[in-house]
Amino acid sequence: MRDHPAARHPDLLVGTETSDDAGVYRLASGQAIVQTVDFFTPVVDDPYDWGRITAANALSDIYAMGAVPLTALQLLGWPRDVIPWSVASEVIGGGLDVMGQAGCVVVGGHSIDDPEPKYGFAVTGLVDPVAVVTNAGAEPGDALVLTKPLGIGIITTAIKRGLCPDPVREAAVASMVQLNDRAAAGLPVGGVHAATDVTGFGLLGHLHEMLRAAGVSAEIVGDAVPVLDGARELLEAGCWAGGSGRNLEAVAPFVDGEAPGDTVRLLADAQTSGGLLMAAADPVAVTSRIRSAGGDAWVIGRIVDRPGTRILVV
Repeated sequence: MRDHPAARHPDLLVGTETSDDAGVYRLASGQAIVQTVDFFTPVVDDPYDWGRITAANALSDIYAMGAVPLTALQLLGWPRDVIPWSVASEVIGGGLDVMGQAGCVVVGGHSIDDPEPKYGFAVTGLVDPVAVVTNAGAEPGDALVLTKPLGIGIITTAIKRGLCPDPVREAAVASMVQLNDRAAAGLPVGGVHAATDVTGFGLLGHLHEMLRAAGVSAEIVGDAVPVLDGARELLEAGCWAGGSGRNLEAVAPFVDGEAPGDTVRLLADAQTSGGLLMAAADPVAVTSRIRSAGGDAWVIGRIVDRPGTRILVV
């Protein structure tokens, strides 16, 4: 897309150049629309939960840019001759419930016959152009703030293998269906210079995109990173997804330090509907605002001025 004229326009404020969470296009009214799309195959067994997780995940890109969700279109791939339509109805019901919780109007969608079920949304939000938060503004001295625990990829792999204890599964689902609107409450305060949501590329992958966009480096304190209960034990039991392994291979050339291998693997774990990662000048103000909105937040490291967009894990 890089050199195609269809991907360039004077009113396209955020495009594909920095691998940001969503596109931002300025309207004649002075406002801007934020657009994103996301869909995936089931990550849990319960169809209603899958729908809820899918919707929360799709909305995260809107929240990460500092926008308010407005409308959404559904995307459904369904093996119509294999799985009953009644199951698809449960999936859609979960997605609509979470979209309704977010105040986002689902205006329709499109479905196809597909041998593997897939579900997702294209979401449009509104934002004041001066309030847009991208992944490209991190500055040396900023604290790194994370708003959800890691370990989702490990736990969903354990679910697929029938190895996940019920309490661990329930906690993971509760995390995935939690909207990032509470986390986004911290964006207007505390000098948040950059933000992104942590999803398929894992914490290290999304952090590296942030560092590359700003030309800076980072330090992560491994023990400060929150992890869902049970995830470490399931990792030790071999619940490690192929996508997470590819994440680790991709970021390994940029990661330094002598942290234990399990810590680095957790940081590369592919998340579904993960939290927001912010680079903030005043982490106390940001974390306080998020917690007052009913969310969680942890300071896990800092941005440093070092060449090579390196990530030091200590």
